[in-house]
Amino acid sequence: MGYKRVLVKFSGEALAGENGHGIDTKILKFIATEIKTLIDAGIEVGIVIGGGNIIRGVTAAQDGIIRRTSGDYMGMLATVINAIAMQEACEHEGILVRVQSAIKMEQIAEAFIVRRAIRHLERGRVVVFAAGTGNPFFTTDTAATLRAIEIGAEVIIKATKVDGVYDKDPNKFADAVKLPELGYEQALSDHIKVMDDTSIALAKENKLPIIVCDMFRPGNLLEIIQGNLERCSIVK
Repeated sequence: MGYKRVLVKFSGEALAGENGHGIDTKILKFIATEIKTLIDAGIEVGIVIGGGNIIRGVTAAQDGIIRRTSGDYMGMLATVINAIAMQEACEHEGILVRVQSAIKMEQIAEAFIVRRAIRHLERGRVVVFAAGTGNPFFTTDTAATLRAIEIGAEVIIKATKVDGVYDKDPNKFADAVKLPELGYEQALSDHIKVMDDTSIALAKENKLPIIVCDMFRPGNLLEIIQGNLERCSIVK
């Protein structure tokens, strides 16, 4: 088993490193080198990055001063900042990259056009999809699933700080049990936070597998895409 076209979802928080906010360029460089191994192996790669290292819409709106819709648009702009940073890091490693934004901002990104995105992928370019779905009340998890379906990706890889899905937080509970494989229904009914419920339901409807893995283990992404699923969990 192996995948030809994938979409990788990174959280914005992951880019912040130990600081908890902002962008750690060492982490950017590490991610870019991992993406390069995929491109060198002939894999077509789309990327979605969250914006939580800068601002989260829900948090911005929690005291009622900023409306939720405005908070979410602020979060979308944060994902554009992260997408530009990822573009720079990938280009620094010699990778061809395009940023496509769901909100038009011609000076810094292409508008999202699915046929153009697919053409970029076919030509060996990484496409970073920014600004979520372009709509408030939808997370970047949902945006990742939507974009994966639109571009015909065979799998979503959610790159996290843990090596798979657990029945409880392994960082808080020593007796947490890893779930190597689970179905969409289990992920929804047990409220296991693989991705949010909307994105899981969308993946289920389109029979799109979701793989959860540790983004900080060198070579992990390529191993998983080439079929080694020992160090991850898969929802299908």
